[in-house]
Amino acid sequence: MRSPVATTDGDRSVPASEPAGSGPSRPQDTVYDVVGIGLGPFNLSLAALADGLPAVRSVFVDQAPAFSWHPGLLLDGTTLQVPFLADLVTLIDPTSRWSFLSYLRAHDRLFRFYFYERFHIPRREYDAYCRWVARGLPSTHFGVRAEAVHWDATAGLFRVALRRSGSPQDGDASPEPTRAWSARVIHARNLVLGIGTEPAVPAAFTGVSPDRAFHSAHYRQRRAELADRPRITVVGSGQSGAEIVADLLRGPAPAGRHLTWVTRTPAFAPMEYSKLGLEQFTPDHVRYFHGLAQHRKDALVPAQWQLHRAIDTDTIAQIYDLLYERTIDGGEPGATLLPGVTVETASQCHERDEITLACRHREQDVPFALAADAVVLATGYAARRPSLLGPIAGLLELDASGRFVVDDRYRVATTSEVTGRIYVQNAELHTHGVGAPDLGLGAWRSAVILDDLTGGRAHRLPSPNAFTTFGAPPPTPPPAATNTDTDSATDTDSATDSATDTDSATDTAASIRAADVPGATRPDPGILDRVRP
Repeated sequence: MRSPVATTDGDRSVPASEPAGSGPSRPQDTVYDVVGIGLGPFNLSLAALADGLPAVRSVFVDQAPAFSWHPGLLLDGTTLQVPFLADLVTLIDPTSRWSFLSYLRAHDRLFRFYFYERFHIPRREYDAYCRWVARGLPSTHFGVRAEAVHWDATAGLFRVALRRSGSPQDGDASPEPTRAWSARVIHARNLVLGIGTEPAVPAAFTGVSPDRAFHSAHYRQRRAELADRPRITVVGSGQSGAEIVADLLRGPAPAGRHLTWVTRTPAFAPMEYSKLGLEQFTPDHVRYFHGLAQHRKDALVPAQWQLHRAIDTDTIAQIYDLLYERTIDGGEPGATLLPGVTVETASQCHERDEITLACRHREQDVPFALAADAVVLATGYAARRPSLLGPIAGLLELDASGRFVVDDRYRVATTSEVTGRIYVQNAELHTHGVGAPDLGLGAWRSAVILDDLTGGRAHRLPSPNAFTTFGAPPPTPPPAATNTDTDSATDTDSATDSATDTDSATDTAASIRAADVPGATRPDPGILDRVRP
């Protein structure tokens, strides 16, 4: 057993065993079934679906002072790319008090939404809805940073060292003061990592000042800095890049401004949004994808770029219309669109006060240079392995590329010494496919995790729903032989066939339950005795 970790509270050392803190109860007095680290939409979904379950003692912490979902991209006129039913809970439990419709009811907006007649809600409203849930849940605590995770093999528990990272914003409705969740260690049977991804800045831009080239995640906060920049380049043609281009084309600009849009993808193409195409964002496809060999998964994800790196058709239409209107009466579009182009290097010349991008057209293999006064990098996000896992790094089993090995119930593979479970949310693109970051699968994944924790007694998981058969169909049974014996023999055979059919149907149903509805094979002791019958 490793020695307790000490953290600090100001200048005073606080040993892990010290019962400091205020509030009606102290976190170190409780062993939690689940500690969630990070509170984006996915762990917030888990917290909402766990709320009220007698089977699960849970707590969730986040270092941010309050919930905030992609604040740099909450632009006016932008909407979610998934229907409002893809909220935190509805696709698993539409009766939950934490549904989007419940949020509307609580804010007297149901009739307004009724006449709004939209399936896709504004991003700003989705953010407001999540903030409402985060403030209302008793298990969520903001302004608390998880600094380190240790495994106590003797006790069979994780020890999570916490520190207060700041004061929670007004409206934090947690029943225990945040102070009780800082500068101490709490114990957990299981962990759920929901720390999300981080902005991916291409290596080509490491030599450029972040004042002149910044990620799209910060666009809304830094948009004013672009007001007097005559040459702006946007790199990346996913939905974020397209929305930024549309925003720049709509907004006021200095005379002679020129906007350049560069992307590696072969076209400014629409997102796959056909009804059968969207079935690749179902649990059925996730299960199929997880069963593939890893080398096939690694080849398939980039090939599915139109499922997760393309643009919705409305935004494409807006951009085209804005460019069209600029050319009325002989006007210039003031924009250059360059698909199929890679930015190989970027350099900043302080004497000329400009950035030079060394580019290459991928199909023609022709190099060329672009000059810019500012660059917005809509280059996506990358999974990260948090430093807090450093103390247990040797207990994690990684694949040949150094990534988590994640099973079908979202558990990270560990050595046999670790009897607790570490679950991940949105860190499994390489094992579960393009649905990993999709909000529409968030509630289902949270339910799978709770299902695993409770031995299948938390929420009813949906049976296979897709019309598409992913993978080879099961073999067709041979046709039954025609019986030409006497009527009596035929009646006897029919009875036998009927019994056989019943047994077969029972076996098939059992097979579906076992194969298609994930459930725990080793539920935590101490959980099942608290599960409601």
